[in-house]
Amino acid sequence: MDRSRNQERRKSTRYALAFPIRYRAVPRRGPALTGKGTTCDISPAGLSFVCRDTLAVGSHIEMVAQWPANAAGRCPLDLQMTGFVVRSDEVGTAVRITSHKLCADAAAALAYRASA
Repeated sequence: MDRSRNQERRKSTRYALAFPIRYRAVPRRGPALTGKGTTCDISPAGLSFVCRDTLAVGSHIEMVAQWPANAAGRCPLDLQMTGFVVRSDEVGTAVRITSHKLCADAAAALAYRASA
């Protein structure tokens, strides 16, 4: 079977979304690396983002993204994800997501309640 180089191999459609992300990458050897970046695209199975660091392929990564929508129009939401780095270079970092959950940003929710 002849496969074209441009043929899409991803199982899930990725959506172009740019929002802030914080991460903590733990390589197989060496210290954990924390940083910030901006997402490029995202799906239930993976995401890509740009950051200043080149992360080690195979690193376990924990990420928190500031979701662009609010709960009931009031409380900021965070998308918390874990996964593994599958590619990282000067162009960006790609991650295979193993778990994700959308939850209220606790600190922002407390600030919102205090101002209401």
